[in-house]
Amino acid sequence: MGDFAKIFKAYDVRGVVPDELDEQTAEAVGAAFVEVTGAASVVVAHDMRESSVPLAEAFIRGARSRRADVVHAGLGSTDLLYYASGSLGLPGVMFTASHNPARYNGMKMCRSGAVPIGGDTGLTEIRDRAAQLVGVTATPAGSLIEKDLLPGYAHHLRTLVDLAGVRPLKVVVDAGNGMGGHTVPAVFEGLPIELVPLYFELDGDFPNHEANPLEPQNLVDLQRAVVDSGADLGLAFDGDADRCWVIDERGESVPPSAVTALVAVRELAKAPGATIIHNLITSHGVREIVREHGGVPVRTRVGHSFIKAEMARTGAVFGGEHSAHYYFRDFWFADSGMLAAMHVLAALGEQERTLSELVADYSRYHASGEVNSAVADQDEALRRVREAFAGRGEFDELDGLTVTGSGWWFNLRASNTEPLLRLNAEAADETEMTAIRDEVLAIVGKVSE
Repeated sequence: MGDFAKIFKAYDVRGVVPDELDEQTAEAVGAAFVEVTGAASVVVAHDMRESSVPLAEAFIRGARSRRADVVHAGLGSTDLLYYASGSLGLPGVMFTASHNPARYNGMKMCRSGAVPIGGDTGLTEIRDRAAQLVGVTATPAGSLIEKDLLPGYAHHLRTLVDLAGVRPLKVVVDAGNGMGGHTVPAVFEGLPIELVPLYFELDGDFPNHEANPLEPQNLVDLQRAVVDSGADLGLAFDGDADRCWVIDERGESVPPSAVTALVAVRELAKAPGATIIHNLITSHGVREIVREHGGVPVRTRVGHSFIKAEMARTGAVFGGEHSAHYYFRDFWFADSGMLAAMHVLAALGEQERTLSELVADYSRYHASGEVNSAVADQDEALRRVREAFAGRGEFDELDGLTVTGSGWWFNLRASNTEPLLRLNAEAADETEMTAIRDEVLAIVGKVSE
């Protein structure tokens, strides 16, 4: 039996297979999912991990045992599951552990219309009910329909971003042996794009590198391939292909804040005066650019549940995070790395400049990137930082501690899952950014000694 307390996280289910998450657990979760959501029908998809098919099949047995009909979409990315939930009007479950190593698997759940299910919106109830249902078997009564949703997903994305008229582009895509290898060819089919595929073979053992583009070492192959092939840009997807990282023609990373600002401007052109959501550690350039283009920037805590909640509350047209998650009102307020990538391709292909020249318009400040420090006494570290910066800037505690001075700011916040403090700093001047970053790290370091 699985370890329910350990595998049920704030936003999803995730654990080592089979020690923490096994088929018996997945079957119980399937039955509990139907009971808690009251679903008459459910749509299920899964990634390429070896454990994904048996776990998904077990979940389906549990769901059908509670008389729910199941639409089985088979292989898919997480944003394909959101498309399925939105277009079919069904609650959905995606089996994936995203960028985690091969021994992990998990479930991302949503209600009809891709509305996320988290700890305070049903996930806790599903956990508690599933724990009671382990080992309780019943004959499947609901129907099972297998449905290929990939063509519909690709068509839907192409209706949201028109790439048919862009100039020819050469694009290297590193799928990291994840689900991008399945979805990218379908989305790009028939478009004026010369695709250079990198690691498109579906392999949940990730033989080439981890499918996590946030780690710089996982981008090295893509950066080299972009330069060597003379490509216009590169795209890196994570394991379940809901995040996308962009590389320019020089092999340099494009900051997610610049992508957020670029996409925001494009969405504001379609919806003048609309709201744009950004989390508090995206660049200050994002909110400046949004205001300059007539939009309303709204700042949130870090985390997709906060972004999605604010998008739903405000009716925002778009939301972006520093972690390369991008959310769209036209995509049921859900995130889609593929859709963000298509916006970048459209912006590049509609004009003649290189990508580095284009994104220079959206990159105004020097950022530290996220710097993690192992700190046992996080409260003491935050107290000392507050003391050191007293009178030097404005304090804000929406999420951790944000201090904003003249031409600079930093945020220091505790990890939800590890004994880490995460620092992000930014300034108009790189020397000043470095000085602020190093001063904070020195204070934090003294506490951890």
